[in-house]
Amino acid sequence: MEYKSAETLAQTARDEYAKIKGKELTNKDRMAIPQMEMISGEPRVRARQMTEVALGYTEEQAIVEANRCLQCKNQPCVSGCPVNVQIPAFIAQVAKGEFKAAADTIKQTNLLPAICGRVCPQEKQCQGQCTVGKALQNPEKSVSIGRLERFVADWEREKGLATVPQAAPSTGKKVAVIGSGPAGLTVAADCRRAGHDVTVFEAFHKAGGVMVYGIPEFRLPKSIVQAEVENLKKMGVRFELNFLVGRTASVQQLLSEKGFDAAFVGTGAGLPKFFGIPGENYIGVFSANEYLTRANLMKAYDREKSDTPYYPAKTVVVCGGGNVAMDAARMALRLGAETVYVVYRRSRVEMPARREEVDHAEEEGVIFKFLENPVEILGDAETGKVTGIKALSYELGEPDEKGRRRPVEIKGSEHEIPCDAVIVALGNNSNPLIPATTPQITVDGHGHISVDEHQATSMTKVWAGGDIVLGAATVILAMGEGRKAAAAINEYLSH
Repeated sequence: MEYKSAETLAQTARDEYAKIKGKELTNKDRMAIPQMEMISGEPRVRARQMTEVALGYTEEQAIVEANRCLQCKNQPCVSGCPVNVQIPAFIAQVAKGEFKAAADTIKQTNLLPAICGRVCPQEKQCQGQCTVGKALQNPEKSVSIGRLERFVADWEREKGLATVPQAAPSTGKKVAVIGSGPAGLTVAADCRRAGHDVTVFEAFHKAGGVMVYGIPEFRLPKSIVQAEVENLKKMGVRFELNFLVGRTASVQQLLSEKGFDAAFVGTGAGLPKFFGIPGENYIGVFSANEYLTRANLMKAYDREKSDTPYYPAKTVVVCGGGNVAMDAARMALRLGAETVYVVYRRSRVEMPARREEVDHAEEEGVIFKFLENPVEILGDAETGKVTGIKALSYELGEPDEKGRRRPVEIKGSEHEIPCDAVIVALGNNSNPLIPATTPQITVDGHGHISVDEHQATSMTKVWAGGDIVLGAATVILAMGEGRKAAAAINEYLSH
């Protein structure tokens, strides 16, 4: 995709805005409006900076994009949203320039729109159901719901107009929320709104979960996550940091000794997966989880202020094809790597990463090696450090159970890729600590906590949701589970 400057995109929006201003638009008119591209930083400059890459819509861009919406009566986009944001309603308000009203509409069901607008895979959810994309026979041309959500949230925050939801009168009931990721924060907000006393227990020294330690600053500025946490504090939610449930205190102790009437477990998926191939113990091999946590949470990229060591490498190989692999590859550039490869065993079409993230990585200079996969990590026996990977080439065979074509090994295709660091981004398993220390909570064969349709666990008074239940999923899916759990907790505590 060709990079377009901020002025070029802004001028396009001004021209389109002039065409539609004051005009009564038909559906045919709306379908003819071009999709507004989001402004982003210049690729080779931003590739060495931690500042946010995607810079958001201008007011004209937002209004023009919102006017592409057909306001379908059956609202397929809403059914595609895990928290059922009233999408046509808020977009209609944006189309009229009523940005504050739009923000209020979103926040009826989603208290984290600035975050969701940035990191949700809208193309697989709300935008995947959009009538405009289907009519144009191109899902990438759907109405840009996520970008509009982000614009509205940013506009409200930057104007100082963000309002804090009011809590109902105190019920005298106490709710413990374990983990401050998207599921936990959603439960905290909804239970506090119902009038319960809510305390969030977080193992790290900063609240925000995966939004702080996993997603890089250049994709989700930490100040935005912090603003959402501060809003919860203003509602009366308490945060206990550096509190590792399962070590500092058990779930049972929270309920029996600390007087909590209900608990929600949202501890995420923090146990990284590896290949299980020779050489994974060499110095310079990292899980993407560790690599990103070191950079994001501990600011390893800030060489002047941070004491956190990071591993300097000139050539980095990232193994995997998801959003976390894109984050790790782009972070490697920002930590000084001269060459970054992403090695993925299928083709670009099968990559689970968001198209936008892949495009941004490519623009910044990341080199993709498709249809390849490591079979061994090579290293220097004396120093114990990585020197490269041995990889095989593949071709695509028949589809698997998910419909993606299986990679089939090409005999005799072994080859080496020299490098001095390898980052393994194959996903994560659920955090095992709470199930290991709380035998009353049942888990499945993958270590995910088992829940019923209301997110209740096998332990009385305990609910769970997010990645600890789903495995590594998305922010919005975790929030959807948090909403269900909070509704069940509120119902339980009302008796």
